[in-house]
Amino acid sequence: MMEIVVIVAGVLFGAGALCAVYRIVRGPTVLDRVVASDVLVATVICALGAEMAVSRHTDNLPVLLVLALFAVLGSLSVARFLTGRGDS
Repeated sequence: MMEIVVIVAGVLFGAGALCAVYRIVRGPTVLDRVVASDVLVATVICALGAEMAVSRHTDNLPVLLVLALFAVLGSLSVARFLTGRGDS
């Protein structure tokens, strides 16, 4: 039963990541691309967290923290850049 849950979760994480990549490529505005990149990073973080929960280890915890830091700093820097431009 647990194997089925892991497979379904993996498929859903993969589908979410593919949708985010599609929006990054096809996004009409910069803000669409930024939001999609945040969604992609959040999906990767959740997938790594789920893998850690299933495998019962915490080896990837520093990777999760670094990804979260880059996601926040990236979003803040793009938001600051876009407010300085005047147009969105």
